[in-house]
Amino acid sequence: MKEYNKMIQDLAPKKFGKLGQIWVTFLVVVILFALYAYYQQLDKGLGITNMRDYALWGVYISNFVFFVAVSLVGSLVTAILRLSGVTWSTPLTRISEVIAVAAIVMAGLTIIIDMGRPERIYNIFLHGRLQSPIIWDVLVITTYLLISLLLLFYPLLPDFAILKKHFADRPKLSKWYGKLSLNWTGSKKQQSIYSKSIHTLSVMIIPVAFGIHTVTAWLFATTYRPGWDSSNFGPYFIAGAFVAGAGAVVVIMYVLRKVYKLEAYITDLHFDKMGQLLVLLCLVYIYFNVNEYLVPAYKTTNEEAQHLYGLFVGDYALLFWSVIIGGLVVPTLVLLFRKGRKPLPLFLVGILVVVGAWWKRFIIVTPTLLHPFLPIQGVPKSWHSYFPSVLEWTITFGTLASALLIMTILFRYLPIIPIHETAEEKGFLETEKTETL
Repeated sequence: MKEYNKMIQDLAPKKFGKLGQIWVTFLVVVILFALYAYYQQLDKGLGITNMRDYALWGVYISNFVFFVAVSLVGSLVTAILRLSGVTWSTPLTRISEVIAVAAIVMAGLTIIIDMGRPERIYNIFLHGRLQSPIIWDVLVITTYLLISLLLLFYPLLPDFAILKKHFADRPKLSKWYGKLSLNWTGSKKQQSIYSKSIHTLSVMIIPVAFGIHTVTAWLFATTYRPGWDSSNFGPYFIAGAFVAGAGAVVVIMYVLRKVYKLEAYITDLHFDKMGQLLVLLCLVYIYFNVNEYLVPAYKTTNEEAQHLYGLFVGDYALLFWSVIIGGLVVPTLVLLFRKGRKPLPLFLVGILVVVGAWWKRFIIVTPTLLHPFLPIQGVPKSWHSYFPSVLEWTITFGTLASALLIMTILFRYLPIIPIHETAEEKGFLETEKTETL
């Protein structure tokens, strides 16, 4: 019983310390700057960005694809590993669910930011055409967000009931946790509905998650441009999303482990397992990258040749090879060795993977737009290149800060590690029932 109470004490949400308050203040300041920049964009139009007729999709769409990619981790850790009966992933499920929710929320908002007239978004629903991948993207993102929220909320029901008792000395907080628990008592009927609901949601989210990345890939593949004219784009996006999502989990789990002193629950074993999973995903993604660039190289049409030249030895060569080597090859080589899967090395590798994943989306979007099959005639020379303006960067950093703020707030009020599931695995609940009897 003492061990059970200690576990609840360890895993119960805690107030922000001084460092946490500074972190939240920093994120809020970044978001306020971004809101001002967005106000300027609304007032003056997309002309304040560096997007033009060539680069009609800029850093916003790169950021959108990144958020969509990271959100896939919800189905990877929460659904796929759960359905596979992998018990070591239990301490990581809540982290993955929170990351997925924050990422998919910001993916949707990023699309609105990219629109020159956001007030006309209702036209997508009123006049959307089923022939267009855009309407399918909107539908599948909305569905994915709903299932992700449910998959985050349902496993929390028994935890909320536990926290209601734990915070009995703080009536207001206890009352809120009690309401959120939906009168959870742990009866057999509730347990049955609870298990079936989570299992059903875990099954449902996998095809929806695959669908969201496939439909996002269609937005590119159905646009006839060099670099996007590929039937490989669907699985290519899914493989990249798994890498980005797994990398994000590694980074966040390391930070939370340090900040909240969760070494007894997020152990070196979890880092080793995530490292093994990440290296496997990196190898798969490297395979799709080879396919993605080797086939156009064999075709060597003029347009494809110009596009590949720009990536391999041209203007984008430094960024391209930094992403491929630093964000994929180096992490793969490091993670092949057990020492590379220790917490600190894996954390550093995770940062490389996440940063590389973001810039990889930039490489997918921008160089292709600057090499259209039908070049635009009679435009200023400056339109032939693209790099985001200061206001674009400010808004983009604001979306990233918003995603981190959502995660921070959720981790403040939700138990980072599932209390009920952890107690079940450790046999604490059976012990508590026996002692009660």
